[in-house]
Amino acid sequence: MTDPEPIERFQALYTRHHGQVYAYAVSRAGHQLADEVVSEVFLIAWRRLAELPAPPLPWLLGVTRNVIIGQFRASARQQSLTAELRAWVSEAELSAADIADEVSERICVLDALARLPDADRELLTLVAWHGLTPREAAQVVGCSTATYFVRLHRARRRLERAMSGGQADKDRVGAPGGTGHRPVTPPTPPGHRSLLPDHAAGQTPPRPAFTQPKEHVT
Repeated sequence: MTDPEPIERFQALYTRHHGQVYAYAVSRAGHQLADEVVSEVFLIAWRRLAELPAPPLPWLLGVTRNVIIGQFRASARQQSLTAELRAWVSEAELSAADIADEVSERICVLDALARLPDADRELLTLVAWHGLTPREAAQVVGCSTATYFVRLHRARRRLERAMSGGQADKDRVGAPGGTGHRPVTPPTPPGHRSLLPDHAAGQTPPRPAFTQPKEHVT
């Protein structure tokens, strides 16, 4: 007879962390690949249930990261993620609740993120969008906390430059002969941390909606 305790532990793990694992998978590989990735991650978690550390989320996201890198070609990941980022920009453009300036600024940040290397996007969003501590984020990417902060600082600088460059291009189109641009300052939504440091010109846009499929553990 099957021992009910491991099954109950797994069900609790799945219920608590499925949404977070799915959101991370979407942010790294897009909706097109996320379902397959998450299924594989929780299969691995079931097989290694006795080895799971506490808290389990950094371990789960680390497994998710390895599954994405190991099972999908870089070109497939990039194609899926590019489609995802375009969808986020389209969602921002169609957001009726935001005033025009806020929509424009959100689009600028999302567009800048789309032009960053995958490693930079991950460093910026692990804490800001996925709610990890810097120590947990460092565990996911496989480095020390000190190294994570160094990499995060560099990623933030590249994001700032990408945002400034993108806004400058738009300003040149909107104002013939113009070369300047205004600072990009998207608001930080409640409950989410900034992608940029507090002293920087910009703040993080609202986190994209990581729509999750309705699934149940049986």
